[in-house]
Amino acid sequence: MHIAGKGKFRTSLAAKWRVAAGVAAGTAIYAFGLHYFVLPNQFMEGGVTGIGILLNYAFGLKLSLTTLLLNIPIFIAGWRLLGLNQMVMAGFGTISLAFFLWVMERLSPSGHIVPFSTDRDLLLSALYAGVTLGAGLGVVFRFGATTGGVDIIARIVSKGRGWSMGQIILTLDAVVIGLSLLFIPVERVLYTLVVVFIATKLIDFIQEGVYSGKAFSIITTNGQAVADAVMRELERGVTIMPAVGGYSGTDKQVVFCVVGRQEVRLLKQLVLLYDPKAFIVISEAHDVIGEGFRES
Repeated sequence: MHIAGKGKFRTSLAAKWRVAAGVAAGTAIYAFGLHYFVLPNQFMEGGVTGIGILLNYAFGLKLSLTTLLLNIPIFIAGWRLLGLNQMVMAGFGTISLAFFLWVMERLSPSGHIVPFSTDRDLLLSALYAGVTLGAGLGVVFRFGATTGGVDIIARIVSKGRGWSMGQIILTLDAVVIGLSLLFIPVERVLYTLVVVFIATKLIDFIQEGVYSGKAFSIITTNGQAVADAVMRELERGVTIMPAVGGYSGTDKQVVFCVVGRQEVRLLKQLVLLYDPKAFIVISEAHDVIGEGFRES
């Protein structure tokens, strides 16, 4: 007997498990980076995690406990002001991070994980700290979750004040890292900026870089020939749209296509071969879904 919707339910359940596993993996990597590279070398981090690190440096408080306790009132405020739906993934990410921080706190004293600390090459420590933190957060964000804290505050403030989330997060992170000057040497704060820079770049790469490309908007009077050349030589799909020159009133076509970064030079050559007077606009295309890139 076939039950309608049963297959769809199983698919939905499997998708939720994949998301949960992805968020857990990301928070595990992030927690490892904090305990293996950040804390042993007295680096910093922004947001609520950064406040937890400051409390660890100043009073020796466990990072797993402080991040969880600090996030509870923020989560409750977000629940009331933003709704439960927006808080589900943030709550799961927060609890998952606290759990893996607790695991790392148990593994380090037992000798299963020996933190990487060196005064001879702090730059190496900063680079690897940035890589692990960026990789962990990149995976978490890729699956639509957050680790709570500043992200929730930014949503609340941007909703009430109209400020952008980016501005709010940057301001709060700057305040936390600035306060760290009271507890750690200036040199370590400067290395923290290297950590943040590397982490940010890796987050962007994980979220967008794997399936990114270049989008071409080609305004030409020989659209069909250009499109045929692109499909023949590059095997990329194209879209042809009619257009009219605003000044000349001449009938033209806009050929739109997305190609990989390594194909940009060849596409330019093809376009100029069939229309030397073509007007070409090249822009970044992030998270491309479709044939030749990532399937949805």
